[in-house]
Amino acid sequence: MNKFHTSKDRTRVGCYYFPNYHVDPRNEKVHGPGWTEWQLVKLAMPRFPDHQQPKVPLWGHEDEADPSVMERKIGAAADHGIDHFIFDWYHYEDGPYLERCLEQGFLKAANVDRIEFGLMWANHDWINIHPMSRSFGKELLYPGQVSPRMFRTITDLIIDRYFSHPSYLLVEGCPYFSVYDLAKFIAIHGSVDATRKAIDGFRERVRAAGFPDLHFNAVAWGQPVLPGELVIKNLPELIAALGFDSVTSYVWIHHVALNKSPFTPFDEVLAKYLQTWNRMEEEYDIPYFPNITMGWDNSPRTLQSDVWEPLPESTFSNCIGGNTPEAFRRALEIYRDRLSCRPGPNFMSINAWNEWTEGSYIEPDTKNGMGYLEAIAKVFGSVASPVRRALAIS
Repeated sequence: MNKFHTSKDRTRVGCYYFPNYHVDPRNEKVHGPGWTEWQLVKLAMPRFPDHQQPKVPLWGHEDEADPSVMERKIGAAADHGIDHFIFDWYHYEDGPYLERCLEQGFLKAANVDRIEFGLMWANHDWINIHPMSRSFGKELLYPGQVSPRMFRTITDLIIDRYFSHPSYLLVEGCPYFSVYDLAKFIAIHGSVDATRKAIDGFRERVRAAGFPDLHFNAVAWGQPVLPGELVIKNLPELIAALGFDSVTSYVWIHHVALNKSPFTPFDEVLAKYLQTWNRMEEEYDIPYFPNITMGWDNSPRTLQSDVWEPLPESTFSNCIGGNTPEAFRRALEIYRDRLSCRPGPNFMSINAWNEWTEGSYIEPDTKNGMGYLEAIAKVFGSVASPVRRALAIS
């Protein structure tokens, strides 16, 4: 039995992890030998007054596919109250993408037993926004939609390779698996009914592998972030028809527009998101797991020689300002207090551990040090503390 489990009397804190900071053959084919997204981080420049770029990682521009590098990440996360990473996980019709971080780094880390991990299938189209220019089109590199046969291959791989791992994230004994783009997901089988049959088949194979069931999670959003994303109308009805077990959010700006240039205040975005949270709990008959977003500034993904200006359906967007570690801590306290009044199991996600080119990361940098991690520890305590350890292994 997995030594980790959900406890009904406390919130489990997770972080989304974006694995594009290691060398991948697909990236090398497009961007050249040795390329990682650190390249965009290093080249970022201030684009307007009071714009703090480039962001400089305190630990350097590390290779996340190195187990020793991942050991430090795992240790820092567990020491500061983070229970699990949810990896953005990519698999297209022609095979996996960005998998070496998880396969070579995380799963081979000596302390992998200190933290759980789950998967969010990032099944969106992969658009070449590394960087995006004002002038050239949205080049599609890898379509998010796969064939029904590949869906079966992907889900079999997940069951065999990941669900069986002793550190895999379980919700009341059921392996957690999340899907990012529901429009692309339904397009695999062509209809809601056919998609529901495929999900039911996935569940049967999970049960055959020895689990009570699958905990199937849907990522909900009301406005697009990446080029080509489609907003689904009547989303609660669709999620109910497909039989999902819970719903969550990936990032605040999927729900809240950044309508002040160049910075929309962090506290203002928080207040509007809390209204979204209220609405989500009213609209869905399944649990809603809220998200807290550390910040937003995706200007490193734009061509630095272009004039910066917010543009619709583009990586040129406004930013979140005032997102200090202190403001982040106050927001965490609101989440803790709201979730403590709600029956469990309760989860919340943080965006993100390492979205450096989106300005949403809690890894330490040279400006704030360990400030964001320390904020989490102050509010939720260390995973390694006696109380949390007892909850984790009881």
